[in-house]
Amino acid sequence: MTAIALGFVPEPITVSLDRILPSRKVPAGLATSRKFRQVKSSIEEVGLIEPLSVAALDAASGHHLLLDGHVRLVALQALGHASASCLVAKDDEAYTYNNRINRLSTVQEHFMIRRAIERGVSQERLAKALGVDVSQIAKKVNLLEGICPEAVELFKDRQFSVELGRVLRKMKPTRQVECAELMLSANNLTVAYAEALLVATPAHALVSDKRARKITGVTPDQMARMEREMANLQGQYRLVEQSYGQDVLNLVLAKGYLIKLMENALVAKFLKAKHPDMHEQFVLIAAAVSLD
Repeated sequence: MTAIALGFVPEPITVSLDRILPSRKVPAGLATSRKFRQVKSSIEEVGLIEPLSVAALDAASGHHLLLDGHVRLVALQALGHASASCLVAKDDEAYTYNNRINRLSTVQEHFMIRRAIERGVSQERLAKALGVDVSQIAKKVNLLEGICPEAVELFKDRQFSVELGRVLRKMKPTRQVECAELMLSANNLTVAYAEALLVATPAHALVSDKRARKITGVTPDQMARMEREMANLQGQYRLVEQSYGQDVLNLVLAKGYLIKLMENALVAKFLKAKHPDMHEQFVLIAAAVSLD
């Protein structure tokens, strides 16, 4: 087997900030954004955790081109740092390194905060490092309290609001899993959607055996109909999930067949003359770059 070539030099180097050239312009209003405040607070409290990614030194100018870490660079400059730890890439490709990063999920963040607290780091220091209120740290610590392991497993790679746990823990484990599957299928992990599912949850599936507060302005008949439609929707999602892979394969094969068909000049000419509407749709399908 051939060895896998590293994309960067393993050992970081220290580079003066005035020798680092950004590869893109930072967006307007960055200094007032929540993300910037969090990065700045983190660097101020615990230092630079992730080194900047730069291209190899340009012999003519004596500068490194910054490939990833523009927000960190601005934060370092704002804090008065003179240099930064950098990883030197072995190539200078025009893609952002963010495309190769797996962002920290909410569940992973929860475990990291719990581990830090167990090792003696105070919630106040964590809040300052992350640029958030102490109450948010407390919510992150208790994020999975009352959530069944099966639901946690479904959410483990996703990012969502810490308020989602508050809604889910009002349901019994089976219902938690059902709602998690539905939210992931709909790609909607918002608190508002979770609360709508909570309202539509039968009393026997709630922890307190007491119906959730009804939505103002909704009659009992409308609520009952919404519950039936929600149950029907869940069933439809499960059916779609079972056949999704085969359906996508069939669509890819059909598109390939249509592309070959439209490449035949005689067939294309016949369709255009006899069936212009069909010809137009075939052209659109053949030109499509995705299955959306």
